[in-house]
Amino acid sequence: MVSAERSFARRRLLTATAALSGAALLGGTAHAAETPRKAWPTQFPLPNGFRPEGIATGTAPFAYFGSLANGDIYRANLATGRGSVISKGLGAGHPSIGLKIDRRGRIFIAGGDSGEIRTGRIEKVYATGGTFVNDVILTPDAAWFTDSFKAQLYRLALDRHGAPGDVRTVPLSGDWQQGADFTANGIERTPDGSALLVVNAFAEGGTLMRVDPRTGTAAAADLGTARIPNGDGLLLLGRTLYVVQQAQNAVDVFRLNAAGTKGTAIARITDPRFRIPTTVAAYGDRLYLPNARFDVEPTPDTEYDVVVVDQV
Repeated sequence: MVSAERSFARRRLLTATAALSGAALLGGTAHAAETPRKAWPTQFPLPNGFRPEGIATGTAPFAYFGSLANGDIYRANLATGRGSVISKGLGAGHPSIGLKIDRRGRIFIAGGDSGEIRTGRIEKVYATGGTFVNDVILTPDAAWFTDSFKAQLYRLALDRHGAPGDVRTVPLSGDWQQGADFTANGIERTPDGSALLVVNAFAEGGTLMRVDPRTGTAAAADLGTARIPNGDGLLLLGRTLYVVQQAQNAVDVFRLNAAGTKGTAIARITDPRFRIPTTVAAYGDRLYLPNARFDVEPTPDTEYDVVVVDQV
C-alpha cells in the first residue's frame, strides 16, 4: 500500500492522538474572502523541510497543515497562499499527522510517538502504546482515530462543549482483516452519520469498511470492482466521497448511499502537479491537497507545496 520509504518513515511516527485548541490557533479573520475567489492561487508553497501530511479547513478561508518533521502547525491564507507557523511542535518524534477542526475552532491531530494530546500548551496526555495512530474524524460526541498497525480504533470522548475526555479502545471485528503491515488509514462518517468509514489497505486488495461505532463490527462497503490499495485521506461532501490514492497521484471519487454500505465510482482526479498527495480538505468549491513527496528522501531543504483542484 505504501512505498518502503513511507512505511519506514511513518512506522517511527505514530503512537498517539493529539488535539490543538482553538482560539489561540484559529484567531485569524475572514478578510481573505474580500479577494475574488477566482483569483486565489491554485498552488502555493509550504516551508522547505516541513514534510506535510494532514490538512484541515474550517469556516474561515485558511488551511492548517501538520508537520511530520517536528509537529509544527502551519496556517495558510487561501486567498494569498501565504502563511506561517502558528504552533511550534515539540521536535523530532512528535509529528502532527491527520487533522480535523471542530465548530468551536479546536484542532484535533492524530500522531506522535510521544503519545500526546495537546493544545498550544500541553493540556492532556494519552498514551496508546507502541502503535500507529493515523487519522481522525469528529462526531457529535467523540473524535475517532485509526490505528494502522492494530485492528482497533480510538474513541476520544467529547463533552457538550467539545472538550476532550477519556480515550477508549474499540476493537475491530466482522469483515475487518488486519494485514501484517500498514492497514487502516483514512476515516470519515457515513452520509447519514450512523457509522464510520475506514480505509482498509489490505482486505480485498484495498477497500472501504463501514464500522459500527457501538460495537466495532466492520462490513466491507460494496464499491463494485473499484479498489483503493493506496487509499489515504477521506473527505465526504454530502454523498460524494473523495479518496486520496497517494502513491497513484490520484483522487478517486465515489457516490455513496446514505448508509455508506454501497459506493459507485464516478470520477478520478489526476493532475501533473500531484507529488504523492496524502489528504484532502475543501473550501468553497475547491479541494486542497498537500504534496507529501514520500518518494524522495526528506531533507531540511526539500520543497513542499499544496495543489488546488476543483470539486467533482
